[in-house]
Amino acid sequence: MSRMGDVLAGFHAAWEFESDSVLIRYERGIRTPKLFQSLGERRIPLRALSGVTLTPGKRGTVVLRAEPRPGADPLMEAAAGQLKEGCDPYRLVLPAERETLAEYYADELRAQLTPGDEPAERFLVRAPEAPLSFKAYDGKASFDGKTVFFRWFWTGASSAKWKAGDQRFAVSQLSGVEWRSPEVFEGHLRLLRSEVASPAQADQDPAAVVFGLGYGPVHESLPFAAAVLAAVRDRGPAAVVPAAPRRDPADIAERIRHLGELHQAGLVTDEEFSVKKAELLAEL
Repeated sequence: MSRMGDVLAGFHAAWEFESDSVLIRYERGIRTPKLFQSLGERRIPLRALSGVTLTPGKRGTVVLRAEPRPGADPLMEAAAGQLKEGCDPYRLVLPAERETLAEYYADELRAQLTPGDEPAERFLVRAPEAPLSFKAYDGKASFDGKTVFFRWFWTGASSAKWKAGDQRFAVSQLSGVEWRSPEVFEGHLRLLRSEVASPAQADQDPAAVVFGLGYGPVHESLPFAAAVLAAVRDRGPAAVVPAAPRRDPADIAERIRHLGELHQAGLVTDEEFSVKKAELLAEL
């Protein structure tokens, strides 16, 4: 292998080659994709890679790409092939005049890898660390490493969601995560539960938040999805979910006021209003 500590710098990132891994440091410049900036740096163990390619790029560049082994990186598993080429964290774009140097490092890496696409038995790349949160179109999603919280926005959440109330899901309740990029129609983050069937539409599912223009951007929602997915895969025995903390009385009062407005507008029945109001008062 090349000398430990050798660095190959490209546009938006630099790769530092070590004996058993590649440390990728992403730039924080204004032209750098926001996903790279949010990732900061990532250590990719060589056993998490299945190959290396070097191909011509656009406008006088070459592209060095490390190919992650299936199942090795929670970020790429959550992305499920939806990342645009420019946001692929395994691509290093270099000026064409550095092609010979890039080819040298590509050959050095290939010599260290075990070729093949056999899926990794577990995640080998560290997931983004909790706590993490982001604002979707219909609610705020938070993750503390053990529990996912969805707090609905009255302006965006469907009636099915505000009737269900704010949600909390222990990692032990989950079987997986479904992330559909906010850059496509009906983008969303859905928590999958092995014994609960999900409604077809994410805006009707209390275990999902939906994205919208400017809500749930890739650089916030994808690391969030990856962190939850990694926690689900790594979880131990089912955990006991602690009781929800008591809410701020002012927050309860505001929610009751909103509920009253919906009731007056005829969007909730008398019975629904009474039941939900009682639930909110019980949280005091």
